[in-house]
Order: sequence, then structure tokens, then C-alpha cells
Amino acid sequence: MRLVEGTARIDDLDDFLGELTAIGAATDCTVQAFDARYVVDRAHLERALERADRAIARGENVARDRGVEVMLYAAGRRQIDRALAMGVEEGEGPVVVLVAADPETETATGTGAGRDDEGERERAAADRVRDLLDPGEALGEYDEAVVRDYFDVTDAELAATAGTLADVIHERVALLDVRK
Repeated sequence: MRLVEGTARIDDLDDFLGELTAIGAATDCTVQAFDARYVVDRAHLERALERADRAIARGENVARDRGVEVMLYAAGRRQIDRALAMGVEEGEGPVVVLVAADPETETATGTGAGRDDEGERERAAADRVRDLLDPGEALGEYDEAVVRDYFDVTDAELAATAGTLADVIHERVALLDVRK
């Protein structure tokens, strides 16, 4: 998995998402954009991808699209329309784009893609995504108020844990399987 960070200037959301879809199709990668204000850290998206892939492998996925399934886990909820609030919107804002080679892609020989090919496909996709963004750091620059509101994290919940807000969000991602 690779994460591409930066600022997106999105005039037409459908066009932007179409470009990401085209990049994914050309590289056999899942390419999913997130509003960086909702992403607490790299582990947040790593765990969401791991859980989504596990759900797909078990036939327990809610979404037909791997990127949407990742977003559901990242959002810690099973309602697609509510999870999509973590996505990008028109205007200018911080973005983190997850790029992950599709695990089921096979090479022309039918032997499977292999790790080297997966890394190369992810690199190619990430390079193309990078061209759509203004460079900059976005990961870890989340808006605490936005995250707490979106994930319904109360003062009492934060006070009851020895961890950080990021730890609470990681727990939400992990607990989604239990709440299904």
C-alpha cells in the first residue's frame, strides 16, 4: 500500500473521481481518496485496508468495490452514504489517496502478479495520482474536532482510555467486524 498526500483542487468531483478510477483500471490498483481531515494516521488506512481485504476474502463485504469497502472500514461504519463523507469534495483541501495493488490480478502467464509486480503497479499508480495533487503533507494533520464529531468520540470516551484519539479511531476500525 502507498499513500499519496497533498492538496487537491477539485473543480468537478466526477471528473476527479473518474481520473482516479482510470488510474486504478490502468494499473490494476485500488485508488481511493480521503479527505485528510478525517484520517488520523497511516495505521488508520492500513488497518482499514487489511480489514476490507479480509472481509472480501471471506465473502462478508458490504460493498462490491474494494475502495468503497476500505472507506467503510476507515469510517468505522457499514452505511456507504455515511462513509462517503470521508471522501473528497469539490473545492480545495488536504487529501490522502490510498493506492493498493489488487490482490487478485493475474499476469499474462496466469501465475499471479507477485510482490515485485504489485510494488511496480502501486508506484506507477501513485506517480499518476501525485500529478493530480499539489505536493504537501496532509497525513497526520487531521482536524480533531472534525474527527471527534464524525466518529462520535465523546470527552468521556477519551477520558476513559489511556490512549490517544488515534487509538480510539483504530479501535473503531477494528470493531466494525463485531458490529456487523
